[in-house]
Amino acid sequence: MGEQRTLPTVEDTEALGRELAAELRPGDLVVLDGPLGAGKTALTRGIAAGLGVEGRVSSPTFIIARQHRAGSRPGAVGLVHVDAYRLGGDLDELDALDLDTDLDDAVVVVEWGLGVVEHLADRHLRVLLRREPESETRTASWEWIGPS
Repeated sequence: MGEQRTLPTVEDTEALGRELAAELRPGDLVVLDGPLGAGKTALTRGIAAGLGVEGRVSSPTFIIARQHRAGSRPGAVGLVHVDAYRLGGDLDELDALDLDTDLDDAVVVVEWGLGVVEHLADRHLRVLLRREPESETRTASWEWIGPS
């Protein structure tokens, strides 16, 4: 699968997110997969920092989707952070979440989205995160899926 990196610390995971953000544009879909504790939210924090969004990024587990507005820096892009785990595969619910951002104007990052959300875009960035047992070390592999 595409590129791969070992991420010894949470800071390394966030740094990878900032790097990936440099490739992202409004309307892009990022699908994150990995077990609990693999670093999905940390990676999203890094993506958000790289995009220049405002506010703290935390897991949207209990609210399903969290919207982060673009900051004031030139070129900043908004972020919609979705937890597909509780959606049970029905992302039509996204329309009912009262997001006041058009998803085409933001980067959409979906945790637990593998096999669920790929149909939302012609192409997406798939990121697989794994955590070594009894360790803080994580590995990430990623690639763009679909037409370039």
